[in-house]
Amino acid sequence: MSKPIEASIVVVDDEPSIRDLLVASLHFSGFEVATAASGTEAIEVIEKTQPDLIVLDVMLPDIDGFTVTRRIRQEGIDAPVLFLTARDDTQDKIMGLTVGGDDYVTKPFSLEEVVARIRAILRRTHEQVEDDPVIRVGDLEINEDSHDVSRAGQTIDLSPTEYKLLRYLMDNQGRVLSKAQILDHVWQYDWGGDAAIVESYISYLRKKVDGVVVTDADGTKHKVAPLIETKRGIGYMIREPKEQQGQ
Repeated sequence: MSKPIEASIVVVDDEPSIRDLLVASLHFSGFEVATAASGTEAIEVIEKTQPDLIVLDVMLPDIDGFTVTRRIRQEGIDAPVLFLTARDDTQDKIMGLTVGGDDYVTKPFSLEEVVARIRAILRRTHEQVEDDPVIRVGDLEINEDSHDVSRAGQTIDLSPTEYKLLRYLMDNQGRVLSKAQILDHVWQYDWGGDAAIVESYISYLRKKVDGVVVTDADGTKHKVAPLIETKRGIGYMIREPKEQQGQ
């Protein structure tokens, strides 16, 4: 009896040996796999198959993986992208996340690591598709049906833009988002958008989301632990306070 298909994946790499190894490993793990050996072919295959996830080499013979990602995002294809990069270069990683990638693996890699990363990304991107309309990060909640927002049980009033920004951060909890990504997703600006507007709205959100005051059982009042973080020179992220992680 054959395994049920877990998800459909497009593997893009110009090295046949790497491509074949990934295909064999992913097939064995229960994925349906299509392949491409160049950036141009990748765009055609991705548009045709509409995969659940893309494994994409950064260095391709015609156009690089970053350009491929920009183009498919412009086409409205939002399948998550796992980059393969031969360089353990921070700039490559930042660029990959900036153009809309979801994660990266540095060559040489283990097949087990690639499969684990793929499953983690799929869990992260699909977990909100279920019946529960509530997105949570720690004690912060957004109800997608009613658009209600609360922190530690207290209602937070947000403008439509603030709500959209918070929702984008929460959809990507634990992941750093650049100003360019935020402009593109929240304001739909092109790359020439004014990054200062992002700083302003992050500041507004912080005051409302991280400025909530709670009262302990003994009557002591204190602010909630901050959830919104700045990664200087890179961007912003939202995640549970470290002391609450793993509890």
